[in-house]
Amino acid sequence: MEKASVGIIGGSGLYSLKELREVREVDLETPFGIPSDTYIVGTLGGKRVAFLSRHGRGHRIIPSEVNFRANIFGFKLLGVERIISAGAVGSMREDIAPLDIVLPDQFFDRTYRRPSTFFGDGIVGHIPFAEPVCHELRGHVKEASARSGARVHDGGTYMCIEGPQFSTKAESKIYRSWGVDVIGMTNLQEAKLAREAEICFSTMALVTDYDCWHGSEEVVTIDAVLQNLKKNAFMAQNIIMSLLALLPDARKCDCSAALKNCIITDRKLIPEEMKKRLHPIIGKYL
Repeated sequence: MEKASVGIIGGSGLYSLKELREVREVDLETPFGIPSDTYIVGTLGGKRVAFLSRHGRGHRIIPSEVNFRANIFGFKLLGVERIISAGAVGSMREDIAPLDIVLPDQFFDRTYRRPSTFFGDGIVGHIPFAEPVCHELRGHVKEASARSGARVHDGGTYMCIEGPQFSTKAESKIYRSWGVDVIGMTNLQEAKLAREAEICFSTMALVTDYDCWHGSEEVVTIDAVLQNLKKNAFMAQNIIMSLLALLPDARKCDCSAALKNCIITDRKLIPEEMKKRLHPIIGKYL
């Protein structure tokens, strides 16, 4: 099987990495079903990279239908140790303008239809999630963003809503009062599952609009979002190129041992089927 050390998840507007070389397409099936699309594995910046379109090529999968578990499990099967996720968000702050990039370090969950753990069916695990983003990886993304000339906001809270509808004005105003910085529909489940899979995770939140709280701006429309995403996609690719040159081969963070002491179930009582199913993730602890 093809192997890669870095995974890139492309959201709305970022459907490919044009600079990939030595490209192979890899179709995977996982215990959790089929991922959003074929993994595009290639060489970029001297590293083997696996790219996945979160919503599928042609943008045919709504946020609630994304098979997050299959997507992250597939990256694990490919040997990925770091994931950089990119996606569209709305700004909840005046000073975070459209076309800015935010590097969130916290999440707030307002979803309700999405499986977001590999555990269950006879095995229980509880990962620490107070710090949901890998600080080491986010630091490298910050440096790469600055080198690329992006207007970057370091840190912030990402509100993850169910969608696919955008917020009402009442919801938008309440979310602002809670102190969130950006609002999106996808990145939280990726962060949770990457942590369970012991993969470093960081996200680039690409700001497209002011949501609907901003009285002087037009109500957010998909046309406006897509126009700004096209502008952001070029910058995002430049950041990824710079990032890959900065990443050291070895990780120094704690993500690679995130599951240590987190599996609560008596090992003798874990069903053999679940041991086989989750072997790529939990095998070293059994």
